[in-house]
Amino acid sequence: MSQSDRQPDPSSGHAPGSGHAADPSSERPPGGAAIRAVIADDERLMREQLRARLAEVWPELQIVAEARNGLEAVEMVQQHRPDLVFLDIRMPGLTGVDAARQIAQMEVDDDESLPEIVFITAYDQYAVEAFEQGVADYVLKPAERDRLQVTVGRIRKRLATRGTADADGGPPMQQLLHQLAARLNPNQAPRYLEWIQATVGQAIQMIPVAEVLFFISDEKYTRVQTAQLEALIRKPIKELIDELDPHLFWQIHRSTLVNVKAIAGVTRDFRGRQIVGVKGHGEKLEVSRSYTHLFKGM
Repeated sequence: MSQSDRQPDPSSGHAPGSGHAADPSSERPPGGAAIRAVIADDERLMREQLRARLAEVWPELQIVAEARNGLEAVEMVQQHRPDLVFLDIRMPGLTGVDAARQIAQMEVDDDESLPEIVFITAYDQYAVEAFEQGVADYVLKPAERDRLQVTVGRIRKRLATRGTADADGGPPMQQLLHQLAARLNPNQAPRYLEWIQATVGQAIQMIPVAEVLFFISDEKYTRVQTAQLEALIRKPIKELIDELDPHLFWQIHRSTLVNVKAIAGVTRDFRGRQIVGVKGHGEKLEVSRSYTHLFKGM
């Protein structure tokens, strides 16, 4: 990245894209009221234009870093832990969609939330249709004030209500990412896993994916649970999520995927956290804060 791309941001006190490891908590003023954001776009002029428009419609927003590609975006999100990420859909190396997938799999504490995602895109009717039905918003290039004000209003509402009963409902982020990937690569139809090869005792067994009730990962293995058996595989959740049909399996925790057809109901425990009951099985699956919007009103 050139020196012109790394000019310090006077509003944030940090050099966008710099390698300095900041303490995320130190970037919030007392009371934690400031909303912090990262902007990722491979075109410097587009980053500058979006920053200028955001300063007009959301002056209190802190831009803590800028990135010019998907890899840098993931690094900046990991470093700064922002509340919000603006991602250009088409970037060299790692696209905005791929970067969003990696961000969606970052580890956060159960009482914390992953950042909200806003995609930056040139006008694309099909992509826009996917956004309108998804859990992420978008900004059209070049960023126009009126549209940006609408986007900012929606983002503010999401940030204010996430993790609460008032949070906007909607399909999982993974569904939107699969849809966007298909729109951007129409000749590459997705092929989802139909069978899982897993260890059951001392034997290897082929398990139909449709029969799996849920997957739970620990540091080394992922447990595959059906109504009849429990098996282990070495593939982590962050890899499985891209190989399973997002309409059939929802991620409800960084370590848990559940078969939508196997959900018996959702209740709340004494801490107020959502708990998913599973049909034909006694296991109770906890929903972390980042995924409570999936069960709006429950």
